[in-house]
Amino acid sequence: MNWRLIKDKLIRQSFATLLVLSLVVIVIILVGLSIKSMPLLRAERLGVILTESVWSPMNGSFGFLSFIMGTVWVTFISLIIAVPLCVLASVYLVEYAGEALRKMVLPLVNVLAAIPPVLYGVWGVLFVVPFLSQYIAPIVGAETTGYTVFAGGIVLAVMIFPIMVSIMVEVLQTIPYELKAASLSLGATKWETIVKVILIKAKPGLIAAVVLGISRAFGETIAVLMVCGNIPQIPKSFFDAGYPLPALIANNFGEMMSIPLYDSALMFAALLLFVLIFGFNLISRLILNRLERKS
Repeated sequence: MNWRLIKDKLIRQSFATLLVLSLVVIVIILVGLSIKSMPLLRAERLGVILTESVWSPMNGSFGFLSFIMGTVWVTFISLIIAVPLCVLASVYLVEYAGEALRKMVLPLVNVLAAIPPVLYGVWGVLFVVPFLSQYIAPIVGAETTGYTVFAGGIVLAVMIFPIMVSIMVEVLQTIPYELKAASLSLGATKWETIVKVILIKAKPGLIAAVVLGISRAFGETIAVLMVCGNIPQIPKSFFDAGYPLPALIANNFGEMMSIPLYDSALMFAALLLFVLIFGFNLISRLILNRLERKS
């Protein structure tokens, strides 16, 4: 009995240690990026850095507004495309599709999640960019090369589609059959049951899936870098080029480090991306907790 208690205590302490180490790693990353960013923050006020859009390292101008807006535009477009498609696809797989089709489609969705991001980028360059420039842009009277935030949003939507569908399917499958049966027995149609019962009950889980998708969208680099144009400007339409924060870091890290404050500026970009993702997840967790309490 003593040995069993000792073993139980050792396992508990080991798990607690691993948890603390995970938190310490996050703190170390935050502290390290903050220290590396300090030269830029000492040279320029934080408000100016975040609200200026001029990016000219040779002249000592490090405005991050265009990169922040590029990140927001690409992420927003990807969500507009991905969220409705993922919800509808998940509902179909769970409520309408047969068992054979579901068993065939879900593994294929998981395969999509394992494809390297650079392949999505190549697909975007070969198909999405020409399609936007030759077919979509002329319809709305726009002139573009196709390397736009719209192209970045489409590629990113395809990339986050697998993870969101997988989670949403799991969430919808946990809804008790009794709820569906009760709704149908009261005369509701299948679609009314889905909209007014199933989706309402599954709302916290669906939001969690969207949060995970957004978290990946914020940090995606290579595929978006290849199709979004990489011009430091504030996009004014879907057909303008953009320059997200991850692309800025990937494109420039290790180059031109002899320029004063350039290294610090890139570290600040990484810190800003870290804070954006951490803050978004924290706010989303608080919202999910409130929704779970209500349900």
